[in-house]
Amino acid sequence: MSSGSRVVAFGEIMGRLAAPGYQRFQQAMPGTVEVTFAGAEANVAMSIAHLGGQASFVTALPEHAVADACVANLRAVGVDTRHILRTPQGRLGLYFLETGVNQRPGNVIYDRENSSISVTPPKDYPWEEIFQGAGWFHISGITPAISKNAAAVALHALREASSRGLRISCDLNFRSKLWTWKAGLRPHELATLAMRELLPYVHVLIGGREDAAAMMGIHASPGSTDPVLDVSRQIKALYPQVTHVAMTLRKSLSANHHNWGGMLYDSTLDEVFLAPLNGDRYQPYAITDIVDRLGGGDAFAAGLVFALNSPDLAEPQTALSFAVAASCLAHSIPGDFNFSTRGEVEALMAGNSSGRVNR
Repeated sequence: MSSGSRVVAFGEIMGRLAAPGYQRFQQAMPGTVEVTFAGAEANVAMSIAHLGGQASFVTALPEHAVADACVANLRAVGVDTRHILRTPQGRLGLYFLETGVNQRPGNVIYDRENSSISVTPPKDYPWEEIFQGAGWFHISGITPAISKNAAAVALHALREASSRGLRISCDLNFRSKLWTWKAGLRPHELATLAMRELLPYVHVLIGGREDAAAMMGIHASPGSTDPVLDVSRQIKALYPQVTHVAMTLRKSLSANHHNWGGMLYDSTLDEVFLAPLNGDRYQPYAITDIVDRLGGGDAFAAGLVFALNSPDLAEPQTALSFAVAASCLAHSIPGDFNFSTRGEVEALMAGNSSGRVNR
């Protein structure tokens, strides 16, 4: 990535408390749980930094030692943490994970009400300093779902980034358990209402067809021969500034066996690209033994943003292939963070999928 392509990501980072192995919550507690840190935008910033890019992460965290450890965790992999606010208001959000296996799905319990980012107002962030020298801003639909205040901060941040000419990406990430901060509205209704204000600033939109339906009210036309292209064109018609629409293509055969791929719509070409390819034919990665699927979509977003910012990876088919390979590898790594290197991603892109030991 060039020196002018620093990516700023804004959102919440939480403590992730996971039951060991495939234990149920009732088996693991009271007892030992595995504690790491995670959050959609933080995952993206970490992955970009680990791939060799420049990434800053902006959030608000409480003033205590656990939050110190959280910041140190990000800094250790090269993320710029200078603009993480430390505040006496709020708390560190948490989520609890019960990992699924075979036919039993995973389960996530959120505990993030009154987190620091949910109560810190827009004026507390030094936006001029945050965006100085940056070329890209990334956010997700999770941030405005946290609280009414977080939605206001997200909108303010998008306006600040747009006014400075930054490219902007947004991963829709619909989470029905979070969109509850306005009484009388169902989650998808509140999400649609809030995202209508945010999406006019977005150039690269990431999210599946389910996200588009839940948060934008966009569905493939009945009888469409290419639903993905149809949905992408509808998004472009609604938001003309969008240059790319990207989606992961996940087929879940069981909790730990998925077929994995992705698509990228380039609006300037009015063309859809698919990856991975076997010759000219789409052939998804068969991930038969998933170690940890959480953060896989964030790894895809990070790989795409990194690639679109790298001249030698920015061509649509290459950028998509890079993003899909990066996110495929993320399924092999415990925790939400993707500790895959650019070399490992490019090796998988080139067809090296045997998993043999490097000696």
